[in-house]
Amino acid sequence: MSQAVDPGRRQKSPVLQWIGVLVLIYLLVVAVGMIGAGFKSATGERAEELFAFATNPFMGLIVGTVATALIQSSSTVTSIIVGLVAGGLPVATAVPMVMGANIGTTITNTLVSLGHVRDNDEFKKAFAAATVHDFFNLLSVIIFLPVEILFHPLERMGLALANALVGGGSMSVKDFNVVKMVTSPLVNVFKAGTHVLPAPFDGILLILLGIALIFLTIAFIGRLLKQLMVGRAKDILHMAIGRGPIAGILAGMLITILVQSSSTTTSLMVPLAGAGVFGLAQVYPFTLGANIGTCITALLAATAVSGADAVPALEIAMVHLLYNTLGVVIIYGIPFLCRLPIIGAENLAVVAAERKYLAFAYIIAVFFLIPGILLGITALA
Repeated sequence: MSQAVDPGRRQKSPVLQWIGVLVLIYLLVVAVGMIGAGFKSATGERAEELFAFATNPFMGLIVGTVATALIQSSSTVTSIIVGLVAGGLPVATAVPMVMGANIGTTITNTLVSLGHVRDNDEFKKAFAAATVHDFFNLLSVIIFLPVEILFHPLERMGLALANALVGGGSMSVKDFNVVKMVTSPLVNVFKAGTHVLPAPFDGILLILLGIALIFLTIAFIGRLLKQLMVGRAKDILHMAIGRGPIAGILAGMLITILVQSSSTTTSLMVPLAGAGVFGLAQVYPFTLGANIGTCITALLAATAVSGADAVPALEIAMVHLLYNTLGVVIIYGIPFLCRLPIIGAENLAVVAAERKYLAFAYIIAVFFLIPGILLGITALA
C-alpha cells in the first residue's frame, strides 16, 4: 500500500514545486519593476545627481563587491542594478558594479571551504577549488576594467545587442511585452500602497519593498530548485566534468541556469574537490561556466522593463553576459592567462593550510577590509 501511495506523492510534489518556481520568478520580475518605479518616483529626473558618488568606476567596483559579499548573492545585486538602470542609473556607472558583483559572489564558496579546515589535505584541495574562482574574477577585472574605462567596448556592444533585440531606444515595446503586461497590475498595487507617504519617501519605500521582495524570491527560488535539481546536478557533474574543459564549462553553465545561483553550483564543487573526487583542473572550467550561467537572472530581470527604459535595462544585462563570456573566452583561451588563477589558488591554499588564520584573514581583507579602505580613499579624493 505504501508503495502505491509514494509514487503519487512524488509525481505531485515536483509539479507543485515547479509551479512555486514560476510564481517566484513572476514575483522577481515584479520586484525589479517596483525598484525601477520607486527609483523614478524618488529621484524624478535627478538620477545622475543621486548617484554622483559612484561615477568613479573604482567606487562602483567596490560598491558592487562589498554589496555582493554582504548579501552573498550576485543574482540579487545584478537584479537590483537592472532595476536601478531602468530607473535612470547611467549604464556607465553600473558596469563596474556588475564587475564588482562577480568578485563579491565568490565569498560563499570560500566560506564553504572552511568546513574542511580540520583536515590539512582536504582543506588545501577545497580552499584551492574555492579561490580559483576568486583569482579568475580578479584577473578578469584587471583586464577588462581599464579597457572599459578607456574605450567602453562592453557598454557599446551591450547597447548594440539591446537595440537589436528591443528595436531601438525610441521604440515602445509595451504592447509586445507580455511580461510587462502581466506584472504591471501588481507593481501598480504596490505603487498605490506607497503613495500614503509624501515624495520622495513613497519612492524610497517602493525601492525597499522591491529589494526585500528580491531577497525573498531568490532565497525561495534557490531552495526549491535545490530540492528539484541538486540530486540530478550531481549526476550531471560526474558525467560531464571528467570529459574535458568544454564539457565542464557547459555543465557549470547549465546547472547554474537551472539553480539560478552561481554560489550554489560552485559551492557544490568545493566538498567534492576536498574529498578528491575532482581535481582543480576539473573544477576550474566548471566555475567559469557558472560565471556565464548566473547572467540568466539579470536577463530575466530586464524583461520587467519596456518602453524607452527597456534598452538601458537590457543593455546592462547584456554587458553582464558579455563580460562573463568574454572573460572565459580570453582568459581560458590564452594558456598563460589560463594558468594564473590555478597558480594563485594552489599557492594560496598551501600557505592557508599551514597557517589557518591566514584563510580567515584573506576573506576579511579581500572582500571587506581592502574594499573599505579603497572606498574611504576614493571618498576623500
